[in-house]
Amino acid sequence: METDGRRGGRVTLATVADALGVSRATVSNAYNHPERLSPRLRDRVLDTARELGYAGPHPLAATLSRGRVNALGLVYDDPMSFAFSDPAAVLFLQGVSEVCENEDLALVLISGGPAGAVARVALVDAVICYCDVPIEGKLAAIVDRGLPFVVVDGPRLPGAGHVGIDDRRGAASAARHLLDLGHTRLGVIAMPIVDDEWEGTADLDRQARAHYRAARERLVGYREAVESAGLTWADVSVEERSPYGRDAGRRSAAALLARRPRPTALIAMSDELALGALAAAEDAGLAVPRDLSVVGFDDVPAAADAHPALTTVRQPHREKGRRAATLLLRASSVDDEHRLPVELIVRASTGPPPSR
Repeated sequence: METDGRRGGRVTLATVADALGVSRATVSNAYNHPERLSPRLRDRVLDTARELGYAGPHPLAATLSRGRVNALGLVYDDPMSFAFSDPAAVLFLQGVSEVCENEDLALVLISGGPAGAVARVALVDAVICYCDVPIEGKLAAIVDRGLPFVVVDGPRLPGAGHVGIDDRRGAASAARHLLDLGHTRLGVIAMPIVDDEWEGTADLDRQARAHYRAARERLVGYREAVESAGLTWADVSVEERSPYGRDAGRRSAAALLARRPRPTALIAMSDELALGALAAAEDAGLAVPRDLSVVGFDDVPAAADAHPALTTVRQPHREKGRRAATLLLRASSVDDEHRLPVELIVRASTGPPPSR
């Protein structure tokens, strides 16, 4: 605690005001609204404050007095490293950051953790939930706090804004592209379907118990396209590995390519999984797309740079982030829904099935 050496008491804003013979508002303005004072007066206030050992208004007290902290919270359901390592998450974070920079807002990142973690986090005015989880856990804690919030990619909740894409339509377009090329033996490389770190084939029962909305919707999209082509969905093998990432895609693809008859095309629920599949094809001595076609989902920068360049479903990750942050700045954001477009981008990783 800082004290006034001349009087032995605690140094406060009032101490500085009394020493200068000015109002407390004048001292406060020197710190919070310097444009309201002449340069000479502000210098006098700050010089006197330094001489007395006054460090300035406490930032927490200032934020509480005005009822706002000028900060957005961004909740991840994954470890914090995911925000900086997963290409799609990085693009999303860039979009949120752009709005925060333009609006002079702080951004507080909140990683996965105990269900009540959000309720105990540093002060924020509103929250973006970039997580595909039901109402339990973090979302319940946010609802209890009464904070404005927007859910991105997760479930729609009453009283909350929502930003997402038509996962089902995007997935159907990927499967339909392969079917139109003549492929009939397909394999699916899935993101986590149920939160249990499963390693293996996701049978129909497991698919029906899908915990994550995006995985569930993409499976439905694939299935609808397959069945519309007159094929049986149960004949399509779905492989799931944990933890999510490129290595999971590689191991899932290896399992699919070991099947007999071998699939002629693999559909991955993300580009990271698809890039792992390209590596597995190389491991197996298969040329893409001559021997095997591969389709991803996301269109992250690495998709276009892959060898061969990856056919994928494009979704606007950065715009998702911008839209979610902007939605929270609007008073009318409650119950607003923004569904952003998806588009199939055909590149060199897909072609007709091998003739043999």
